[in-house]
Amino acid sequence: MLGAAAPAALPRRVAAPLRRGAVPLAVLGAAAGAFAWVAVVDPNRPGHYPACPLRYVTGLYCPGCGGLRSAYAVAHGHLGTALGCNALAVAGYAVFAVLWAVWFTRSLRGRPFAPALPPQWARALWALVAAFTVVRNLPFGAALAP
Repeated sequence: MLGAAAPAALPRRVAAPLRRGAVPLAVLGAAAGAFAWVAVVDPNRPGHYPACPLRYVTGLYCPGCGGLRSAYAVAHGHLGTALGCNALAVAGYAVFAVLWAVWFTRSLRGRPFAPALPPQWARALWALVAAFTVVRNLPFGAALAP
């Protein structure tokens, strides 16, 4: 195109942070899209999502059972209902939000973000997930069942 003006480039001080923040923003977009889908397609109505294979075969709740219903409740602003569906998932949503904010902030500043979970914390996390799974399947832990 002869004579056509080239598009104005963003100043370097603006373009660099936008480029650095692109991946965290894409991840946020994917998470927001997933929550938007679950907000529109109600997991409380049968037929929209597949059944949990562990629940289907054994009748036991896995640590993720109720997670979609929990996301649906969070998307609609019902935190109490979300905690009743899957408290561990709600905690996971909160941890994701905090880690994403730190990642995004560090990316904009040009700093690396490589969170490392010490082995003892990883074992504690697995123990928490296992305890949650066992307790929600026992009679006295019925409050943790979806």
